Amino acid sequence: MITSRRATAALAVLAGGALLISGCSADRGGGTGGASSGASSGGTSNATITVAHEQEFNSYNNNTADQNAVQNTVVLNNVLGGFWDFGPDGGVEDDKEFGTVEKTSDDPLTVKYTIADGAVWSDGQPIACEDMVLAWAANSGKYTSQETDADGNPVSGFSSAGTTGYEDMNIPQCNAGDKTVTVTYTKVFADWAGMFGAGSIMPAHIVAKGAGVSDLLGAIQNNTADQVASLAEFYNTGFIGKPGTVDKENWVSSGPYVIDSWQAGQSITLKANPEYWGTPAKTGTIVIRFIDATAQAQALANGEIQVARPQPAQDILKQLQAIGNSVKIDQGDEYTFEHLDFNFQGEFKDANLRKAFALCVPRQQIVDNLIKPVNENATVLNSRYKLAFQEGYQQVVQASYSGEYDQPNIDQAKQLLGGRTGVTVRIGYQTPNQRRTDAVSLIKASCDQAGFNVEDAGQQDFFGNGLAAGNFDVALFAWSGSPLVSSSASTYVTGGGNNNGKYSNPQVDQLTATLLSQTDTAQQDQTIGEIEKVLWSDLATIPIFTFPGLQANSTDVSGPAFQPAQSQQTWNDDQWAVAQQS
Repeated sequence: MITSRRATAALAVLAGGALLISGCSADRGGGTGGASSGASSGGTSNATITVAHEQEFNSYNNNTADQNAVQNTVVLNNVLGGFWDFGPDGGVEDDKEFGTVEKTSDDPLTVKYTIADGAVWSDGQPIACEDMVLAWAANSGKYTSQETDADGNPVSGFSSAGTTGYEDMNIPQCNAGDKTVTVTYTKVFADWAGMFGAGSIMPAHIVAKGAGVSDLLGAIQNNTADQVASLAEFYNTGFIGKPGTVDKENWVSSGPYVIDSWQAGQSITLKANPEYWGTPAKTGTIVIRFIDATAQAQALANGEIQVARPQPAQDILKQLQAIGNSVKIDQGDEYTFEHLDFNFQGEFKDANLRKAFALCVPRQQIVDNLIKPVNENATVLNSRYKLAFQEGYQQVVQASYSGEYDQPNIDQAKQLLGGRTGVTVRIGYQTPNQRRTDAVSLIKASCDQAGFNVEDAGQQDFFGNGLAAGNFDVALFAWSGSPLVSSSASTYVTGGGNNNGKYSNPQVDQLTATLLSQTDTAQQDQTIGEIEKVLWSDLATIPIFTFPGLQANSTDVSGPAFQPAQSQQTWNDDQWAVAQQS
């Protein structure tokens, strides 16, 4: 999965399951949806740029386990800041306008964070110690109850998509209002530079007010149970959006933009943040329209949008190419991969059942039919930690995978099923998404021969009420991540925030802990190979392919650029500009 941008947790890619809207619908704050230019004021023009995304925004807090998704990242990229963000190549890039980061000791690992003097939330409240302590508390896993539900999830406390890194920190040392915060680790953490990034720091004063807690810092430092529970309740639920309603009192910004308006099912509008202390956004208004992938090329051709990043498909690429020289098209590999996840709480807790299903999934056919028309060099993916374009991929695959699931083996799958027929497999995914619908059809055509009865269980709210609720036998979706080794940690460890299938293996837990303490790349790749070997043996998940990225923008707009990380198309929307029109 995934800016909301979490170094320590991948983001679920909901793109492709968008609400379809009329190509001519108007939106508030963006007129008819086309670009407009205007005079500059204070470094920010009065222009409007409109960008398409396939899924509607649903939460201002992109850090919780059930809201951690790309659909929120696309809106929040330059609304919620942090000490770092993903740069042009998808790697970590310090945001020195937010503050500075300095490692002051290796033993114990100690990091000093200094928030910029002028850094304030858009309501004027200084960004300070309390905000950092809240981010740590919410993501450390230390403030959840011991009582769990039937699926093993804590029944109260902070929800986190991933505790990796934060769980190894002691409570940040600072006093109320301090701009300098010191963090000491209990052990070495390889990706220390990827903590407290953009989107991970939420407004503590808003959470405290919403929870009715007068002293947030004291409540957390003293672990005052009832107050922490109230803080967690608001943190988990108080930022979830109601379509069409902008919670301007609580949705305060720490970046170049603020959320200004929302037209349910249509668009959400960002305006330049007048309280932002850093370099102002170049364009005053960014409109994000919710448009299905199949309609984005036409909207771009009509001038209704200026930037598009649809999930790649042959027909969509051809439509974009047909527009001509008025559109710039960028393609490249993404830090995103498609996969199938088993639900270990159901019948697929049976290892033979998982192996039988893996033996009938036509991974090569899925790539040949659905991905190669967009990327002729596409291959089947055989790793979950390393993507095909990354250095070390072949080494990891050679150390972990012997090729037994390269092609379907129906006879062997039948043997593992022991003569059973009609074994129902509900494949859940976010709809509408034609490519995934086609993938499910290919899986059904193959696996039904082995004795399964594959059912298309796609639903529009799969990520909200399907995946997190365990309402699937097999889940089909993508994780959007980064080159950081910690980005996948919470997906495969026992109780991890992104471990939706409830997979558990103590060996993977231990190896993951080892990986996160290694700073040498060669050692990391060796450990990743060992983790992958266990994941393949257990068949925790089935990787399918690396996403081929596709982005296009009008040549009347400067700034948009393809970036492979989970930030998606709006990663640098504060740098976009539209040509002045006479």
